[in-house]
Amino acid sequence: MFDTLSLASLPPADEAIRPAIRALAATAASAADTDERARSWQGYDPAFSRRLGEAGFLGLTLPKRYGGHERGPFARFVVVEELLGLGAPVAAHWIADRQSAPLILNFGNEAQRQSYLPRIARGEIFFCIGMSEPGSGSDLASVRTRADRTETGWRVNGQKIWTSGAPHCDYMIALLRTSGGPDDRHAGLSQLIIDLKVPGVTIRPIRDLAGDEHFAEVFFEDVDLPADALIGEEGEGWKQVTAELAFERSGPERIYSSVVLLDAWIAHLRGVGRDDAATRALVGDATARLGVLRAMSIACTARLAAGESPVTEASLVKDLGTAFEQQLPVLIGDDLASHPDEAVAADLYRALLYVTHVAPSFSLRGGTREILRGIIARGMGLR
Repeated sequence: MFDTLSLASLPPADEAIRPAIRALAATAASAADTDERARSWQGYDPAFSRRLGEAGFLGLTLPKRYGGHERGPFARFVVVEELLGLGAPVAAHWIADRQSAPLILNFGNEAQRQSYLPRIARGEIFFCIGMSEPGSGSDLASVRTRADRTETGWRVNGQKIWTSGAPHCDYMIALLRTSGGPDDRHAGLSQLIIDLKVPGVTIRPIRDLAGDEHFAEVFFEDVDLPADALIGEEGEGWKQVTAELAFERSGPERIYSSVVLLDAWIAHLRGVGRDDAATRALVGDATARLGVLRAMSIACTARLAAGESPVTEASLVKDLGTAFEQQLPVLIGDDLASHPDEAVAADLYRALLYVTHVAPSFSLRGGTREILRGIIARGMGLR
């Protein structure tokens, strides 16, 4: 497997966009405290998303005829790295730009591409994804929410849960059962685009330990959709969603969830003048691991740029990357606690508290550790 994960570099043409996106991200992050910037994934700012669209930083990989910029995955890597590294708010456009647009481009019909993709590239419409269901966790093949054919299209009944950003989104791309039952597993699943403002849709936010309402449960009661809500082929939903998750698992976002906290801690160490050998070793270990993970993520991006779908390699990056993201708040918390005489800024404490609370979710979103390790084992021929 590692023969397919070779070291790669970001092309100079893609590195060249870094100053512009860094400057734009800095405008959004400059007025925020550290704990607010640590919420980059959950930061909802539709005006900032529209500014990204106006500046050409959304829809980077889409064809120009759909409002995109015909850049490759490397350009997107640079943009995401800068946004998360500075802690800019990305929640509004995140799913639409990262997953929904590539899915619609690859599996949608021409009318769907013309309708949705230009608006996504302009930062005008936002999507969420409906996969998890109560009692199913990450076992997506056990989906029970159904879409049944009617004379005019589809009727949806059921429930999704842990849906990121649903209260703020315009549309959901949902994985639904259009034939058979849960025992059929991968067969009979399809993806439909659901307008979240149509009658029969109820969205209830879920408050997490940090007091935020990023997740939601979404109920569907006799929700009527037009025939063209189906995206791709009926019954091919599992194949499509597997490809969609490859977009989600391989990017730099799987290593940078705690990076604002890491930067703030290093700034604290500089501020108090702590430079002993043990501290240098601790910082060196964290930054070296981050460097290795970044290199692996760039190697996955190179596979995507070559037109491949590195499902196994992306799962490996996500598993190792989220483990690193979860270990950072423990490492930093232990370090600060072992130096009780140092004055620590209040926003660093708040950022540490927030990241510590949400860190368990890092290995849940986008596929649990157990699911990923099953994929990795299969990719290595171990199962």
